[in-house]
Amino acid sequence: MIDVLSITGVIFILITVGYGIVRKRVFSSAEMRTLGKFVVNLALPALVFQAVSSRDLTEIANTAYIGALIIGSLAVYGLGYFSARRIGKTSPQAAVFQGMGMSCANSGFVGYPVLLMALPDVATTALALNMVVENVLMLPLILIMAEKAHSAGSASGTRLAKQIGKRLMANPILIALVLGIVVSLSGLNLPFLAKRPIELFASSSAALSLVAIGGTLASLSLSRINLSVLFVVIGKLVLHPIFVAAGLGIMAAFGFSVGDPRLGAAVIIMSTMPVMSIYPILAQRFGEEENAAIALFGMTMLSFITITAALAIILPQI
Repeated sequence: MIDVLSITGVIFILITVGYGIVRKRVFSSAEMRTLGKFVVNLALPALVFQAVSSRDLTEIANTAYIGALIIGSLAVYGLGYFSARRIGKTSPQAAVFQGMGMSCANSGFVGYPVLLMALPDVATTALALNMVVENVLMLPLILIMAEKAHSAGSASGTRLAKQIGKRLMANPILIALVLGIVVSLSGLNLPFLAKRPIELFASSSAALSLVAIGGTLASLSLSRINLSVLFVVIGKLVLHPIFVAAGLGIMAAFGFSVGDPRLGAAVIIMSTMPVMSIYPILAQRFGEEENAAIALFGMTMLSFITITAALAIILPQI
């Protein structure tokens, strides 16, 4: 248990540092957003490119891992969306972002640093696999549903496809993912002058991302928490890992195994992470940023308990 607490303790100390330096006005919230931009646009893409380009695609294309994550994420997204529509009687836009809050983990900013300490040998592979599902399936699905709900049928399918396509083609993580696949397939060995800067950008992602998360939380408040927010928090921290674990069982029943038990542990651990930090930013355009920001705050704070519990249960079984 001490080993587990030493992992989560380090993670949340760095988040607390970010929170503290904004509250004490060492850095402003605007400066923290700049730090977050650096991570999203340079450090994380470099890390994803490095993870994909340095491995054989057979290692990255782990059917059981990807299948389990897709099954778990789509199932909990559907639960969030339809419960918001049927029970909460919310708008389609609110339902889209309730589903997103429950199904999109913060793999890069929190998940990767956790795995880097808990399961270092599979951390970069797990990150790459999560990025594939998040950037190729989940984010496009969410953007399509949000745009469709927002336009209320006024936008044609072609127009929606162009809007989503433009956003995806400008996504630096997706660009890095595609370039990494190209390099991996080609067998190209990058020269030192190209490889070393990428490595340095990649190595900066873990600490900076956690400090940026803490700085973001410093400007948020729990004062307006409500039942729908609580449902999103519980859905992400509790239901998402349960559904992903069930997804592993379903894939195994169809004859697909992750092979390395550490990867099986990694996909469940990744799903215990709070929602991705761009959650309130995406929700803002559709008027749902307040609940998204409060949910992000609540689940990031409570995730210390759930991540610690998950590590304590899963790690001894590997």
